[in-house]
Amino acid sequence: MMTRTLLAMVLSALLCFCLSAPSAYADDPKTPAPAKDAAPAKDDQKKDDASGKKEGDNTKPEEKSVNQEPKKFYVKMVTTMGDLVIELDNENAPISTKNFLAYVDKGFYDGTIFHRVIPGFMIQGGGFTSDMTQKPTDKPIKNEWKNGLKNLRGTLSMARTSNPDSATTQFFLNVVDNAFLDQPRDGAAYAVFGRVLSGMEVADKIVAVPTVRKGGHENVPKDPIEIKSVTRMSEEAAKAASKPVEAPAKK
Repeated sequence: MMTRTLLAMVLSALLCFCLSAPSAYADDPKTPAPAKDAAPAKDDQKKDDASGKKEGDNTKPEEKSVNQEPKKFYVKMVTTMGDLVIELDNENAPISTKNFLAYVDKGFYDGTIFHRVIPGFMIQGGGFTSDMTQKPTDKPIKNEWKNGLKNLRGTLSMARTSNPDSATTQFFLNVVDNAFLDQPRDGAAYAVFGRVLSGMEVADKIVAVPTVRKGGHENVPKDPIEIKSVTRMSEEAAKAASKPVEAPAKK
């Protein structure tokens, strides 16, 4: 009697085990194996307080946003004809902005010139020295012409060849609205990445200088107009120096 009772208990236990086992294997692509969730020990659990900070998290709320990049950067360009304060649009043109600042930080633009100036159009610089020697550059960058920025008076754009993704160090400053530069040519338009906050009167003086053909290049200023330095500046200093960009003076 004892043996039969014991046997019945064993069979009952085996039947219960079979019913509670998973019905599919882990390598079944249609039915994943049940997840094995393990509850954390009570001492390891973190509770959220009203401020959203978790217990054991010593990071201050204001510290979590410190590493976010600014939407704008600012530089001061000192030339032999005056100074320009420029705002770089890191929000809409991050590739061009980072590229430009990389050259600024290593002093690349110091001693370069505005080598091409065309009245009623633009002034171009950032690639040649006063003897029209072209400086070596880093790799070209991707064209950001679809960033929503337009080639208006006072804006800064990347110069390039017929290859849309060929821009390196050279830039041009629009002295008038140049809407046709916003239309694709050679597969892309010209990417705007900044604007002048102050110093457009300097750009207007530069674009009006006498030009000559030099070193196989047209529209080169007869007397070199040198970029003495380009350096970063604070937002406060840049905004304090800013003034509205007015229409070019009529002759």
